[in-house]
Amino acid sequence: MSPAIAATNGLPVSRNEEGPSRFLLPSDYGDFQTNRLNHTPPLPSILKNPFQVVDGPPTTAAGNPDEIANLFPNLYGQPSVSLVPGQPEVKGQSFKVGVVFSGGQAPGGHNVITGIFDYLQERARGSTLYGFKGGPAGIMSCKYVKLTADLIYPYRNQGGFHMICSSRDKIETPEQLKQAEETVKKLDLDGLVIIGGDDSNTNACLLAEYFRSKNMKTQVIGCPKTIDGDLKCKDVPISFGFDTACKIYSEMIGNVMVDARSTGKYYHFIRLMGRAASHITLECALQTHPNISIIGEEVAAKKLTMKNVTNYIADIICKRMELGFNYGVIILPEGLIDFIPEVKQLIAELNEILAHDVVDEAGMWKRKLRSHSHDLFEFLPQSIQEQLLLERDPHGNVQVAKIETEKMLIQMVEAELDQRKQKGAYEGQFQGKPHFFGYEGRCGFPTNFDANYCNALGYATGILLHSGKTGLISSVGNLTAPVDEWTVGGTALTSLMDVERRHGKFKPVIKKALVDLEGAPMLKFASLRDDWALKNRYLSSGPIQFVGPYANDINYTLMLELGAQFHF
Repeated sequence: MSPAIAATNGLPVSRNEEGPSRFLLPSDYGDFQTNRLNHTPPLPSILKNPFQVVDGPPTTAAGNPDEIANLFPNLYGQPSVSLVPGQPEVKGQSFKVGVVFSGGQAPGGHNVITGIFDYLQERARGSTLYGFKGGPAGIMSCKYVKLTADLIYPYRNQGGFHMICSSRDKIETPEQLKQAEETVKKLDLDGLVIIGGDDSNTNACLLAEYFRSKNMKTQVIGCPKTIDGDLKCKDVPISFGFDTACKIYSEMIGNVMVDARSTGKYYHFIRLMGRAASHITLECALQTHPNISIIGEEVAAKKLTMKNVTNYIADIICKRMELGFNYGVIILPEGLIDFIPEVKQLIAELNEILAHDVVDEAGMWKRKLRSHSHDLFEFLPQSIQEQLLLERDPHGNVQVAKIETEKMLIQMVEAELDQRKQKGAYEGQFQGKPHFFGYEGRCGFPTNFDANYCNALGYATGILLHSGKTGLISSVGNLTAPVDEWTVGGTALTSLMDVERRHGKFKPVIKKALVDLEGAPMLKFASLRDDWALKNRYLSSGPIQFVGPYANDINYTLMLELGAQFHF
């Protein structure tokens, strides 16, 4: 133990912090945690040999380029970059970097920090890495800790964000931007790394623009984090945490499938994470083969109503009953309710009302709803009505994790089957069991893929900062190849931007990557789902992979998108 840690009874000193520290020691760990500490993530060969950082062509925006150009005059159009073999142009001088977690947790985040730290130790000796505590709020309040080798060691290859913790605060108002400016100047930061999802990386772009407009030296680099899998593009093929979360959920779904077979009398409705996209649901379907998987993007494209979705599920239940199966497994994304066009319109109207008005107990506010939306709102169960009116998240979104869509579907399917039973069209006994698999997948031990990927992302982030880049998101590609063959670079954040209406106003956002209904993963699923619906093709993947002959190294979404072929 280092003298600095020993002097504080094992608790590292944290600047500007009151109360107990959350830092850990390896002596607190069990055998498996200790084993993971000893995993050394390999680096792509490009990072182990001499390289140059090469600019690509000028970029545009994902949508509304004129508006994005006006919002980001100092960043718009800048090129993305890639690393290529060659004599290094990056000098070895030391520099100061701050890092922050922003938004919800995702497995592998700690390895991004250790990757940055390792780069600084190996290629910029004498550098300093600060961790802002408690998310972006830590930047604004200047609460930080100096990250040392002793301090970060217990977090290598571990789940969670508890090294420095996170929050969903945003830095966007003039006052907040000024606070961030004061903090980076106080610490004399050369670089700031924001590890987060689409909203957090939008915030990174805003900060990069602000700092450049002020002629400040602090550069800002983002890192792609979200288990939802909706932050990706050609150059950023996957966000970290998606692989681990899907494998954790798939193990849990597999366990439920065995239970369904064992009892033979329950239909399990499983809601999975995925507010704006159904990537997790699709990947878990490919991993486990449930009887029914609802893909939100398909529901939206086909303009299905709540009644349509209910009838689809009820039809399959009736067909399975005829085959002697009174049980099954149904999975759906947590954001399903926001994909149904009629509900999406209702939510949009509710967002506008909640942004500008108070919801009175007498219900006078309902008069501002359109006729169809009003009727739909009154049709929904009371519990769902209340959940739709809950306070929005900091980004202005409905908190869909609190909307128990699986329970609503059970109620609606049960009512539909009762009607069919009265007509003699259904003779089974329907019993629905609701599940929500959410936080269970956010902080698990990262899979080898996520551990290696995050380490490479962090190392690449150090390179981008050291080479003077700002307003980029760290990107690692060619991920279906061995780690040694992965490519490394940085993608212009403005090239991912569009505008979106939030809190009643148009704001810049990184365009979410939804499930491509014509993409290889969806087409593969669509070709198999009818068979899975009536025949029990359940797969139980078991614990997520680390080592051994039964390691589950397959991420079907990523592999199929990049052209791999599989036998299902």
